[in-house]
Amino acid sequence: MTALFDKLSMYFGYPFVRYALIVGVLIALCSSLLGITLVLKRFSFIGDGLSHVAFGAMAVASVLRLTNDMPLMLAITILSAILLLRTGQRAKIKGDAAVAMISVGALAIGYMLMNLFARSSNVSGDVCSTLFGSTSILTLAKTDVWICAVLSVLVLLIFVLFYNKIFSVTFDEAFAQATGTKAAAYNLLIAVVIAVIIVLAMNLVGSLLISALVIFPALSAMRLFKSFRSVTVFAAVYSVLTSALGILASILIDTPVGSTIVTVDILAFVICWIIGAVRGGVRKG
Repeated sequence: MTALFDKLSMYFGYPFVRYALIVGVLIALCSSLLGITLVLKRFSFIGDGLSHVAFGAMAVASVLRLTNDMPLMLAITILSAILLLRTGQRAKIKGDAAVAMISVGALAIGYMLMNLFARSSNVSGDVCSTLFGSTSILTLAKTDVWICAVLSVLVLLIFVLFYNKIFSVTFDEAFAQATGTKAAAYNLLIAVVIAVIIVLAMNLVGSLLISALVIFPALSAMRLFKSFRSVTVFAAVYSVLTSALGILASILIDTPVGSTIVTVDILAFVICWIIGAVRGGVRKG
């Protein structure tokens, strides 16, 4: 145990490890807060769809040889989030069909562009690292950390300032509209914020694993708590702890960051599920 702590202490001496933990914790916190709303509103599939869009946007940025691909990725992903929301409200194209069309199309176009305009000899490796996460979280510059911190703080402020509105729209949109709340505007706000989180999380877990950051904390919290506030607080703590443990474990045992975080999430969910099942059985008894 002492050797483990000594090894961790040595790693914390490197700036890239501290940067990775800061970014990972911020992204996990933001994902967990909005994930509760998405799960309750049955919008969790939007996160998966937008992650594919972000992959396509990153491929376009690669073709254009942009040194900083985040602005383009943010713009395209936010526009896609708005398009998904508007298209999903139409009678002819339901929400799940709209997500399927946009996400699959973006994934296919992105992969095709990366092959047509390959910037390296290992296209398959680049695609795999983008989809499932890579060590890019461990090569973040201080500028990347600041950008992530500013966007994360903005997301947190939006959630705190509009907590009551988000709560009302999440549980009873019809009642919220009847009381004067502009439900469509808040749904749009939620979609835009999720788009920002998706882009931020690309460096952490990869585009195919992003949904895990959104879904697992919310589902785990719902196994143990019933009130919206309790679920929100627990999901935030859960997400921060599992992400930090996943990043540290990936550094110590040399495994992919994204896959390790998701594995820790799965284990934590199983523990929460067992505790919830035991508590439910005790209450019935």
